[in-house]
Amino acid sequence: MIKAFEWMLAFRYLRARRQEGFISVIAAFSLLGIGLGVATLIVVMSVMNGFRTELLGRILGISGHISIHGNYGAIYDYDKYVTEIRGLDGVKSVMPVVEGQVMVSANGVAQGAMVNGIRAEDISLKPLLADHIVKGDLQLFKDGEGVMIGSRLAYKLGLGIGDSITLISPEGRATIAGMMPRIKPYPIVALFDVGMFEYDSGLVIMPFEEAQVFFKLTRGEETAVSGIEVMLHDVNAAEIIARNIGKQYSKELQSLPWQYTNQQFFNALEVERNVMFLILTLIIVVAAFNIISSLIMLVRDKGKAIAILRTMGASRGSILRVFFICGASIGVVGTIFGVALGLAFALNIESIRHGLESMTGTDLFAAEIYFLSKLPAEVNWTQVGKVAGMALGLSFAATWYPARRAAKLDPAEALRYE
Repeated sequence: MIKAFEWMLAFRYLRARRQEGFISVIAAFSLLGIGLGVATLIVVMSVMNGFRTELLGRILGISGHISIHGNYGAIYDYDKYVTEIRGLDGVKSVMPVVEGQVMVSANGVAQGAMVNGIRAEDISLKPLLADHIVKGDLQLFKDGEGVMIGSRLAYKLGLGIGDSITLISPEGRATIAGMMPRIKPYPIVALFDVGMFEYDSGLVIMPFEEAQVFFKLTRGEETAVSGIEVMLHDVNAAEIIARNIGKQYSKELQSLPWQYTNQQFFNALEVERNVMFLILTLIIVVAAFNIISSLIMLVRDKGKAIAILRTMGASRGSILRVFFICGASIGVVGTIFGVALGLAFALNIESIRHGLESMTGTDLFAAEIYFLSKLPAEVNWTQVGKVAGMALGLSFAATWYPARRAAKLDPAEALRYE
């Protein structure tokens, strides 16, 4: 139980007089260091969480939770597989897709792109596309009258609604003059902006039947697809369900969960987050060492006062608690300040970015580098609690040694030459 006079002494020692100002300066820098360390950790972890959530949502919103491909190339009789897989537990939706790489060309500009052929009725199963049409008419696409492309791709090629884009497939057709690439123009009926640079600048959405014809996935009256996408109610169950599908159709199909198809990307993101956490934790550790140094200096300066308190009847426990309160107060106030600053920054980080960009005239978050068109941040309250707990723990640990040293001070030795 901490007594009232112990609180009074601790706060009196923290309010240093003029001759003790240097100690007060060190304590203030310790408080500021802990606050900035906590705030930086919260902001960085929130941004990393936001990156993972946004990238995961956009990647899975386009490519699905489970990707199924044929063991020997294209998948024929795909309607049977779609119907059977749709009936499995945990499956939300199943759609056949036609995918292929092409060269897109317009106005003398050419670049590589990915074509994704989707049935008209399956567009609603991809709200990331259906809800982010910025120009054009989605109904025209459903009617098979043209293709949809990303807004950044349209800007790069200088195209708009109603213009034509030329697709060139590397898999050509045999002629008497040799292999000739397949070249076909398509009108643009809609532009989408899903907020991920890779898709907005390199994805072409084509009507399903037209994609089958373009990539020659027809054999007489039979048609085929290049893959089947499966959406689940729980994305974390992808590995289990993919394994079950793989066992059931092991002779015809191979089933890959999103964790496998994007493994390297998300592993790199996780490693980066952990490394950043360790590096930024050093800021708090340095601030904790400042607490130790400031308290040791305070104990040396207050040696006579401690000796007098001991002779007046103060116990070693009381002295220990007085100096523990001094150091712990720095840690507690610094942590509260850091949490408040970190949350304020993380929750308004996009507005802060726009303000800094307008002040400096530079692009601080280039979509070409960071994949996303805006800076995401997602506050995880459990992580905030862990960061605050770690800062408090380091502060209390740093306070213990100087406080214990003050409690062990011998009054006779301190007053011998007085």
